[in-house]
Amino acid sequence: MIENEGVRLQKALAAAGVASRRASEELIVKGKVRVNGKVVTELGSRINPLEDMVSVDGRPIQMDPDRVYIAFHKPKGVVSTMKDENGRPCLADYFLGFDRVFNVGRLDSETTGILLMTNDGELANQLAHPSFGVQKVYFAKVRGQITRAEMTKLTEGVKLEDGVSKADAAKVIDQNEQSSLVELSMHSGKNRVVRRMFEEIGFPVLDLTRKSFGPLRLGNLKPGQYRELGKLEVSSLMEAAQSSEKARKRQ
Repeated sequence: MIENEGVRLQKALAAAGVASRRASEELIVKGKVRVNGKVVTELGSRINPLEDMVSVDGRPIQMDPDRVYIAFHKPKGVVSTMKDENGRPCLADYFLGFDRVFNVGRLDSETTGILLMTNDGELANQLAHPSFGVQKVYFAKVRGQITRAEMTKLTEGVKLEDGVSKADAAKVIDQNEQSSLVELSMHSGKNRVVRRMFEEIGFPVLDLTRKSFGPLRLGNLKPGQYRELGKLEVSSLMEAAQSSEKARKRQ
């Protein structure tokens, strides 16, 4: 924290959208604000929004106004990259007006659903780290009537060429003579893991959508649409990433 330079804490909180300046002052006086892990109650305190870590009521706050966080509904046929050497539709086609945003993680070209787009490299690295284990929820339409026995296989573990993968939870949402709609919760970030698991147990995927990525929900976004995240959503992502970072350091 910077004592004689930087921005007054209450002004920075107001600029970050936490509350009005007066309400931010009340939060500080009540001891609800921490800077770099320490409670700050002095209204004259100053911070560097680009360097200091600020939390309110235990929730981390993104103070850098230049950081961008976007939930995007990736359409089918779009590759999860900002540039494709083969000329296929890619993410850059949808984000021409944003400076240096990139995707956190990937979805294969035929899978639709939520992707996080950002220019926050530090958060992206934390979320993309293999040990982070962010939970993702998928809706998979598969060929055939899947049975309870096969559903159990998904949660007990399916042996693939790169090791055993298993779902945290799986349930049938709908079913008819030709197909089944399954909701699958996964922590694994392996390439095409959902498709490969269903293929291995004999139920090829006809359609696949990722409904959530950690605390982010696809909601009513249509394919090709995006929205900037709210303050609470960004805070939830930061909180999850910080918890993962602490867990890694304890290992």
